[in-house]
Amino acid sequence: MANRLRDSRSPYLLQHAEDPVDWYPFGEEAFTTALQEDKPIFLSVGYSACHWCHVMHRESFQDPEVAGILNRHFIPVKVDREERPDVDAAYMRALISLTGQGGWPMSLFLTPEGKPFFGGTYFPREDRASLPSFKRVLLAVAQAWREEREAILREAERLSQALWRSLTPPPGPVPQDVEEKALQFLARSFDPEWGGFLPAPKFPQGNLLLYLLALAWRGKEEARGMLYKTLRAMALGGVYDQVGGGFHRYAVDRFWYLPHFEKMLYDNALLARVYLGAYRVFADPLFLRVARETLDWLLSMQSPGQGGFYTALDAESEGEEGRYYTWTPDELQAALREDYPLAHRYFALGKAPLLEGGESPRYVLTAWGEEEVKRELGEGFAVWREGLRARLLASRRRRMPPNLDDKVLADWSALAVRALAEAGRLLRDGRYLMAARRGSHFLVETMGKDGLVRHVWRAGALGEEAFLQDQSFTALALLELYTATGEWPYLEKARSLAEAAWEVFQGEGLEGPSTRPALKSLPLPAKEVEETTLPSGKSALAEAFWRLQAAFGGDYRRRAQLLLEEGALWLERHPHALPGLLLVHRLLKEGTELALPTPSPILESVRELYLPLTQLVVGPADALPGLRGREPGKAYLCREGACRLPVEEVRSLVEEVQAVYGG
Repeated sequence: MANRLRDSRSPYLLQHAEDPVDWYPFGEEAFTTALQEDKPIFLSVGYSACHWCHVMHRESFQDPEVAGILNRHFIPVKVDREERPDVDAAYMRALISLTGQGGWPMSLFLTPEGKPFFGGTYFPREDRASLPSFKRVLLAVAQAWREEREAILREAERLSQALWRSLTPPPGPVPQDVEEKALQFLARSFDPEWGGFLPAPKFPQGNLLLYLLALAWRGKEEARGMLYKTLRAMALGGVYDQVGGGFHRYAVDRFWYLPHFEKMLYDNALLARVYLGAYRVFADPLFLRVARETLDWLLSMQSPGQGGFYTALDAESEGEEGRYYTWTPDELQAALREDYPLAHRYFALGKAPLLEGGESPRYVLTAWGEEEVKRELGEGFAVWREGLRARLLASRRRRMPPNLDDKVLADWSALAVRALAEAGRLLRDGRYLMAARRGSHFLVETMGKDGLVRHVWRAGALGEEAFLQDQSFTALALLELYTATGEWPYLEKARSLAEAAWEVFQGEGLEGPSTRPALKSLPLPAKEVEETTLPSGKSALAEAFWRLQAAFGGDYRRRAQLLLEEGALWLERHPHALPGLLLVHRLLKEGTELALPTPSPILESVRELYLPLTQLVVGPADALPGLRGREPGKAYLCREGACRLPVEEVRSLVEEVQAVYGG
């Protein structure tokens, strides 16, 4: 029975390979068996770094009594949401429609045809507060399936039809006031004291912060205020790993103090770009430090042999969430010795509550006392802090580390490649640029097959699935490498991936189909209509087309406009939830191209400029449509082919940018 998962590629599915539950992977076998045995399907969706997934695993899926109930009355199906984002997106929308909220573990009950009729997230082993026990839920659903079958089937069909209608709206014009409405909503939910958006829990929402960053660079004061407050509060809070760098997945409170401790590649790839750009906008040295430490954490997640980027670090170690990252007072004193009194003030341990529940109370480290200690130490602060981190890191490395999810996801790896390429360009740091080159090579050469980048690779095995995000995120990463290096193979490969994505995925929704679907077709639309944390495949492809237009001309701008209009209804209803499409809207409205024919004495200096609404086109004169008729050694700032007077100095170019955008 457990052999069905023993051959899985997914670390998450392998965690369940020894369960007494008779798990099936998501696919035709499970649905055929459900039809033959006339049983409903229990669908469990999670991922390897998910804390509450582990809790439900220990409490219920490893329990023989619970497993017996599941095996008798249901066909249990286990899904890794990171390997199958299409399945996750389809059923998460159904769960939200059923319960008003979502999350992982996702626990859904389906008809044998795959249509959901009841669900929730985490269910405890025994009754707890307002949550019924998982055993109680299983028995109640099994009884309802026997006694109320017709009503269940009607409800499942009604929900399925409603989801198809609501998630496949017709395209249309984008409202002109869409950005103003988004900012108004964000302002209403903004936490003016601690940053971020209420209510808690608070997620970093990297894609939303990137959009606010573009507006802040543009001079929008409301966006500047929300962004600056949020970035400082996150950087000084417990949601940021003050010792090892990088961000945990989210904070359970409004203070950014207590995180869920898993560390995700996608969060940190996006946040590295946010903090690096914010340093250029606000000139706050804290932002540069956090950007570099987060970029260095990305480097630690890169496979030393292959070049791909691993997916995540678990929240747990030694059977306890956060054990690796938290400290008892005795552990801190032993590691820091004479520096402990000053570190006590730096970490604001007198303000931070001790966490109960483990073997002994523990602290989450913040940097809430940084300004006070910085004033006291003056120029010696940076050296003191680095020494502090080094001793704590040395002590922490002697602990059992969290589990590493060592699969490589193309879309998330592409986010890391883009962040490192941008950092290598803006900071002139060869380490970051080399890592980006290696990562892009792995994506294109190892994960590429038949013109598409495949979604997942692990331990030498490449999956067959390919999604729109894999193509569009990789195209944007390659475009950033072209911007950083001027090397044409990156530009040409970005173009071919965007073209392939347009051909294969057009009309298939925000995520697009898998090239080898587990079912002939999913019974629900696999569309993601929220992109505050991650950009959608559609908005990323639209951005890629806008950037390709600068180099190649043609109809790429029209394609970007069409993709934007496909999301028009969602933008009208929930503009704040679609920052990727909002960014495309702004690029189409006021984005610029910067043509720089080579050779050019100012090329390297131009590359260091932070211009989030501009695409640099560099190469020999007349080699590309975007360079034709341009004189080498001069820079041309253009919008839709209409150019300002060429300039020969970086200072003059900055003045031209200011004239176009203000500020």
